[in-house]
Amino acid sequence: MLPAKPPVVERVTNWSVRHRAAAILGWLALVVFAWAVGTFVPGTDARSSPAGDAGAGQAVLDRQATREPFFENVLVPRETTVVTDLVATLKTAGAADIRSPLDDPAQVSADGRSGLVTFRIPGTGTEIRDHLATASAAVRTVAARHPDAHLAQAGDLSVSGAVDQSIKEDIKRSETRSLPITVLILLVVFGSLVAAAIPVLLAGTTVAAAFGFLSLVDNWIPVNSATSAMTLLIGMAVGVDYSLFFLRRVREERAHGVDESIRIAARTSGHVIVVSGLTVVLCVTGLLFTGLDNLQGLTVSTILVVGLAVLAAVTVLPATLSLLGHRVDRGRIPWLGNRGTRSRFWAAVAGVVTRRPALWSGIAATALVLLALPAVGIRLQDPAPTESLPRTIPVIDAAARVQEAFPGVTMPAHVVLWNENGGPVDTPAVRQAIGELTAGTPKPAVVVPVDRALVVRIPLGGTGNDEAASRTLTTLRETLLPQTIGRLDGVGYALAGRTAEAHDFTAQVLARAPYVFGFILLLAFVLLLVVFRSVAVPAVSILLNLLSVGAAYGVLTLVFQNGFLAPLLGFTPYGGVLGWLPMFLFVLLFGLSTDYHVFILSRIRERRQAGASARDAIVEGTARSSGVVTSAALIMTGVFSIFLSLAAIEYKMLGLGMAFAILLDATLVRGVLLPAALALFGDRLWRPKAVADLNDQSRTLHLS
Repeated sequence: MLPAKPPVVERVTNWSVRHRAAAILGWLALVVFAWAVGTFVPGTDARSSPAGDAGAGQAVLDRQATREPFFENVLVPRETTVVTDLVATLKTAGAADIRSPLDDPAQVSADGRSGLVTFRIPGTGTEIRDHLATASAAVRTVAARHPDAHLAQAGDLSVSGAVDQSIKEDIKRSETRSLPITVLILLVVFGSLVAAAIPVLLAGTTVAAAFGFLSLVDNWIPVNSATSAMTLLIGMAVGVDYSLFFLRRVREERAHGVDESIRIAARTSGHVIVVSGLTVVLCVTGLLFTGLDNLQGLTVSTILVVGLAVLAAVTVLPATLSLLGHRVDRGRIPWLGNRGTRSRFWAAVAGVVTRRPALWSGIAATALVLLALPAVGIRLQDPAPTESLPRTIPVIDAAARVQEAFPGVTMPAHVVLWNENGGPVDTPAVRQAIGELTAGTPKPAVVVPVDRALVVRIPLGGTGNDEAASRTLTTLRETLLPQTIGRLDGVGYALAGRTAEAHDFTAQVLARAPYVFGFILLLAFVLLLVVFRSVAVPAVSILLNLLSVGAAYGVLTLVFQNGFLAPLLGFTPYGGVLGWLPMFLFVLLFGLSTDYHVFILSRIRERRQAGASARDAIVEGTARSSGVVTSAALIMTGVFSIFLSLAAIEYKMLGLGMAFAILLDATLVRGVLLPAALALFGDRLWRPKAVADLNDQSRTLHLS
């Protein structure tokens, strides 16, 4: 009778150990190939399309022969001399369509103390940036001639330029800060320079390869700056975590010799890594149910970087460990990494909670529910640029000053009008309807021709993204537009602009959320059912994951919506939580939390299959796994905590949500609530037949 073939993961690892040079050089060749593809393959970056009505309006503008022009605003005092000087200087600098308090009363603030000079930046393509620089220099020249006037310039290009620059600086900071934190934690875990360097090098090459392939993907699927930042941090986090899981198991089995310990690690931790990576990949595909193309880019990037991390963990990592042998422990640092592979602390905790599981389950679950309570009042709202970035940035401070004097002018609604029969839409009847429309909206409104279409820029009031702006947006869509433009035959209209895009994006996320959540819950249940062949295991896992996610939602609401710890974290609350963040956290946390759950449960099952009692298996399995899980969680927490030091409030939200949820999940949930819940089930947790079927195979494993 022929011996049964080992599992696929073990066969791949065995091949890598036998062909170390091919595995290592093959991985390096893949990384170089990805870099070359991203660098030399030509293409044009795909553009993101907004959702809903805003997307329909933007699609009309994209079909025009010319693009919508950009406008800038300059806040000025009412003194006629300053306004006259600014208007004359801007004309000399080539600014177009200048409007000021000299010729339009709508350009005067409600309190009568300030005026607004608005002008269009002429030109196309690269000329626009040059013309903006010329106009901005003209504004600075006038400001220098009138130092007491305190001019403030903020508009379409200046604000978006400040946001783009801040994002670039934030990404750079995250890159430079993530590496030292990761290396420091790994040094504490392994106590060896060589052992700590291996996960970092593997994660770094994984991220490099992912970015290379992502540059190619960007030709068809939009990939924005937030996606790039998330790819970096997710890649570093999972790349290091998977290497950590594998390397710690190799160390635990070192008494069997180098290559045999690698085979045992492949059979156990390697299998768990593949299952965990597959779980993350499948969970993140749930974002595709939203139908939003910018989330498609995030989905593809996560699949790429996690898939590459799994590939590295079962191929090049075993080959590298086999090549190094005992030299992996070189560069030892005294007093670090000598704690063994069994955590006495988590063994003691598991021992306590499994003696009185009902009590500790109730205490831990109650704590998580209390943390989740603030989420009942969560308000999904994207921040305006003036709310996203600190006012220490000059352009953001200028935009805030303009916003205070002329609410909503920096983020106007863009009412797009077009002829449904294909001709020009600019007719006397349309102009009359526009007059009726703008008579009932905040001032100042501007009508801008864009080839055959028209765009009416209407301030929404408030900050441009708050409840006041949302009410104006709703009034425009449901009342004013149907009663004015809607009465004209053959004239189509749509409401676009930043506020409308954020509103429609959030509306689509909420509408599709049941499909996303349902898909992920069903997927997680089926996947864990297949892996553990027990109905109770996926049921417990899903319940614990929901408690973790709920607690993360509650903390996000408490901190960012209600302002708790705002001064400490360096932001000003704006009364909401980023619209797409709860769904993204749900998807990613479900995948990453399942990583830890599968790892711990696999060790518990190993002990149970080896003949330990249910309680002893839980205690010993937790002791053997929770230490490495906590180390992995600390790395992820450290990496995501970097976002708290960045400028944009969106990154701070993402960083706190991920860091808190992962740390909570790896400590209170997996270290206390999971052992207590498993103890409540006892032997009923595992199907007896499933345990018996695997007993013979599992007895060959070394379980010290």
